[in-house]
Amino acid sequence: MTRSAAGRPQMSVEEFEELAHAAPETVRLEFINGKLEVKPVPDGDHGAIVMWLLKQCMQQRPELALYPEQGLKVEGYRTGRVRPDGALVPEDHFVGQGEWADPDGVLMTVEVTSYDDDTDRRDGREKRDGYAAAGVPVYLLIDRDTCEVAVYSEPMKGKYRTRNSYPYGTVVEIPDPVGITLDTDQLKKYVR
Repeated sequence: MTRSAAGRPQMSVEEFEELAHAAPETVRLEFINGKLEVKPVPDGDHGAIVMWLLKQCMQQRPELALYPEQGLKVEGYRTGRVRPDGALVPEDHFVGQGEWADPDGVLMTVEVTSYDDDTDRRDGREKRDGYAAAGVPVYLLIDRDTCEVAVYSEPMKGKYRTRNSYPYGTVVEIPDPVGITLDTDQLKKYVR
């Protein structure tokens, strides 16, 4: 956990939740490794990728729903707060859970990288490790810089044991409990 010079997180989880609740709708805050993070505003291609994935999930697994931006409690002891680009769950799973839901029952989290300097650290390491620590079975990272899709699975002791990476244009099998197949050729349209 990132700590201040005094060895403490920047703020408590409760203080973060209060700050995030009061933030304007145009600002999305996250709390990762004890540190306040501002989630970048997505561009049109980012949104198109999320919609493409949402359609794939709905067509292949209509009993599931891909919720964009649902707040999740992650990391050890659920001390982190993140807003994945997508959280795949059984339909109505988040009903009654509020702004920051427990990750139990989440089958897959999804992040689509942004074009900023922190995307590798945030999406490629910190969020990945937070999802693994929370026991999310599958983490799908759509990396727009490398034009690759990375599939992380088999969380154990806070780390994903399996990582498979595929270039855009490849047919990607997402393992159980998700069990869908993605033809990623469409992603080539969203490359800068």
